[in-house]
Amino acid sequence: MRIGELATRTGVSVRALRYYEEQNLLASERSPSGQRHYPDGAVDRVQLIQQLYAAGLPSKSILDLLPCVVNGEATPELLDRLAVERDRIDRHIGDLVSTRDRLDSVITNATANWRTGQRCRPQ
Repeated sequence: MRIGELATRTGVSVRALRYYEEQNLLASERSPSGQRHYPDGAVDRVQLIQQLYAAGLPSKSILDLLPCVVNGEATPELLDRLAVERDRIDRHIGDLVSTRDRLDSVITNATANWRTGQRCRPQ
């Protein structure tokens, strides 16, 4: 598929796809006219890259773990790094849950204030 179709199917900009190629996260073949062509598996790969970026992994870490994802190649060092990243993500999730819980409390108190005139924050 061409770059525009990959962008459409993944919801990722053409510019981002070119960046992924520059970072060696994604590969394409070139037609005689120079157009990029991607295999069908590129959709799943781009989605994985997006998830890993969203989780805060830098492109270098993503590049290092792709061989493990693609063909199961791993080293003890890579597994250690992946465990560190997973633990970092777990801590972030905990922080987000705590923040959501506080926000829920604020919403509950503010709703009570709006409906009843009671103070938002109990004394």
